[in-house]
This record gives sequence, structure tokens and C-alpha cells, in this order.
Amino acid sequence: MAEQIQQTGVDVPIWRIRFSLWDEKLRFHWALFVQTKIGLIGLGIIGFYLQLVIVYPVLMHTVWNPAIYDPVIGLDLSQIDQPASPSLQHLLGTDPYGRDVLSQLMASARSEFLLGVFAALVTVTIATSAGAVAAYYGGIVDMLLMRLADLMIMMPFISLLIVLGGFFSIGLLELGLVIGVLGGFGTAAVVVKSQALGIKVNPYIEAARSAGGSHFHIITRHIVPSLLPVSFLYMMFTVTGAIFSEATLSFLGLLDTRISWGLMIHTTESAGFLLLVKDYWWLMLPPSLSITLLCSSFYLVGRALDEVFNPRLRRQ
Repeated sequence: MAEQIQQTGVDVPIWRIRFSLWDEKLRFHWALFVQTKIGLIGLGIIGFYLQLVIVYPVLMHTVWNPAIYDPVIGLDLSQIDQPASPSLQHLLGTDPYGRDVLSQLMASARSEFLLGVFAALVTVTIATSAGAVAAYYGGIVDMLLMRLADLMIMMPFISLLIVLGGFFSIGLLELGLVIGVLGGFGTAAVVVKSQALGIKVNPYIEAARSAGGSHFHIITRHIVPSLLPVSFLYMMFTVTGAIFSEATLSFLGLLDTRISWGLMIHTTESAGFLLLVKDYWWLMLPPSLSITLLCSSFYLVGRALDEVFNPRLRRQ
């Protein structure tokens, strides 16, 4: 039988009370979030690129001929000179190899989102677990985890990725995993641990311990849920770092991927059009602008969430 609570003469399931409290807190935080203009701007940009991700497969299966609009092997034989400038048939023109730029841009958006979300989930999982465990146990456990965090923070992030890309074949999955591990055991773990130390001294933690709660139960049911706001904040910033890192490695030709915004810029550079960007703007502007906008959008959402979860930053 479900756990229930007697309230005004009526048995109310505990899950319904918890859901009501969670829904009330969510509505409160959402009301604060919509008051931040930067947060809404960031969400708007993210929503735009999510629409590209959704619309792209629909276009490929209905309107666009894959032989022409495939982002990797497509070729428009009707275009004699390549790259072709924007036209009704190719709204953003074609690249030096005759492939549709708009198709590449839309196909790459999915890769960027998958990379960013995967890296962010790895970072949040590691940082939340490491920070909570270090704060709860203290002592040698805290020392080892924080020294590991110091080591990760000291590492030159981009330089390390370049070295790894030079020696190993790195795809989007491997890149997301590396970024997630470096970020999770780095600054995020230190910040999460500082938050967990404040939570650890709350009376309900001691009450749970006195009631016979195990260490695992206290960490997972009482400490970790209170750390989710700051963890979600770092999730936004990790997405930004992942997209920028992918663009850097792809531009240098060190990432094994079929299509991405960074690879589009690399193709322009390797074909000799980088210095001719003024005349062939459609080769550089769409991917460069997309990288800038999407990275900025997640950063703006992160800043807005910081205002929401940090009372000292809220505007009066």
C-alpha cells in the first residue's frame, strides 16, 4: 500500500504531496526565469536551432533530393561553378565540393546538440557525485577528490584536446566523454562540494542520520537533490565549452566526424577560400555565426539560472 499522510481527514499519497511541492517550486523558479531577458533570449536561440534539428529530416524525406542535398555526398551537377552563390535552389549556396550549405548547417545542428548534452550529462553526474561524496565524508576522501580537481583545473584544456586529437582518432562521443570527465572532476566538483558543505550541516541531515539512514541514502535522497540547481547551471556552461571545443578540433582537422559546423569551416580553409571570405561569405558566415549564437545562448541561459538560484543576484 502506498505511503500516505493524514491531512484534514483525507488520506493523501506521499507522492502526490511531493509532486505538488515540486510543481510549486518549479513554477516559482520559472516565474523568476522569465523575468530575466537574457534567459528568454538564450531560450529563443536554442529553440530556433532545435527547430532546424526537427525540420531537417522532414525536408530530406519530402522536399529535398538526397542526391543533391545530402550534407556529405550530395552534389548538384546543374551548378557548373563551385562554390555556387546563394539562390532559390540553394538558399545558402554550395561549398567548394558542391554540397548544399544549408543542408550541412541543419545536419550539423543535431551533432552539436548531441555532443553538448552528452558532455553536460557526464559533467553533472561526475561533479555532483564527487562534490557530494567529498563534502559528506571529508578527510582522506575529500583530499583525494580535491587534489584530483586541482590537477584537472591546472591542465590546459584546449591544448590537451589537441594533443589527444593528434595521437588518437576522436569522434563526437569520445570528445564528449573527455570534456565531461575533465569538467566533472574540475571546477564544477569544487563548486558543488562547497554547496554540499552548507547542506551537510542542516538539521535534517543529522535527523536522517539519527533515524538510521545509511550514508548512501543521505547522500542520494537529501544532499544530491539540493545540489541539482548548481549542477544544472554548470550543465549549461559545459554545453558551451563542448561546442567550442568541437569547432576548434574540427577546424584543425583533428576530429573524426562526418559533418559539423567546425568541419564546414575546415573545408573552407582546406579548399583555399579562407582568405577569400569577403567574396564567398556564405562558406564562413553560417557556421561561424551558428557556433557563436548557440554557445552564447547556453551561456545566457546559465547566467539567468544563476540569478534564479542565487538570491543575492536577483534583481529587486
